[in-house]
Amino acid sequence: MSKETEWNKQFNIGIDSIDNAHRKLFSIVRRLVHLSRDENNGQWACAEGIKYFKNYAIEHFTDEEAHMQSMGYKGYEIHKRLHDDMRYKTLTALEKELTESNYSQESIQHFLGICLGWLTAHILIEDRAITGKISNRWKTDHAGADQDALENALIATIQEIFRLPTEIVSEHYSGEDFGTSLIIRLTYRSALKKRVQIFMVLENSLVLRAVSAMLDMPLTKMDKLVMNAGKELSLRIVEQLGIHCRLSSQYQLESSHIIAVEQFRKMFYMAVFDYSLLLNTGHGYFAFCVKLE
Repeated sequence: MSKETEWNKQFNIGIDSIDNAHRKLFSIVRRLVHLSRDENNGQWACAEGIKYFKNYAIEHFTDEEAHMQSMGYKGYEIHKRLHDDMRYKTLTALEKELTESNYSQESIQHFLGICLGWLTAHILIEDRAITGKISNRWKTDHAGADQDALENALIATIQEIFRLPTEIVSEHYSGEDFGTSLIIRLTYRSALKKRVQIFMVLENSLVLRAVSAMLDMPLTKMDKLVMNAGKELSLRIVEQLGIHCRLSSQYQLESSHIIAVEQFRKMFYMAVFDYSLLLNTGHGYFAFCVKLE
């Protein structure tokens, strides 16, 4: 991780107390990256460092929320919901994975990748919006019955297809890197020219496990056969979710493509998604993002 990546002026929002807290959070993550690479530090050092990061992050959220309330920030409610999603869903799910895997390298990398990605996107978009420099990303938030129905249907569908217990890690996935993945973009269009775009990000370990089970043979390489099977699985998942994503019979599949991670990130940060979920199957992470047009 370069010095420029560690901290640079683009992360400053212009409020000293918040900027200082952000700088410290990045410093903690950087320290954890070094610890995770040093076999001599062992699991205990990473465990203690992760607890410290969590406690400091939650303390920072509380301070930042108090500041937003003191200035009468109009975006307070959705901003707090993003904090709560990280507090009560993402960190809890990541901690569970760490504990159950006895702080495996994979679970530590999931934790660091998601936390680093979340911090970067949250600061550059949501926190900068506090000072009016840009608009916040989540203009609409589909919390409530519709969101719950989608989540329940998605979890049930993934469990049925992959035969794995699945849980929600985040209801506001922001493009965080959770490992090498297969990314599929599906575009649907109605007779009235309305369009729906769905992005599905499946960690390679999850795809390989699923295709290995199909063939009843161990696979370790993401070749064209595995990637095409993964794309087909994505189409089947969306078929089951059609009603929840407003994909009624009037919508037809227009295109399906496997895209590169750089293309996904560029498109992701340019768009405002109506639903953006991150799930953990225990054998790989899975992101599901919907843009209604």
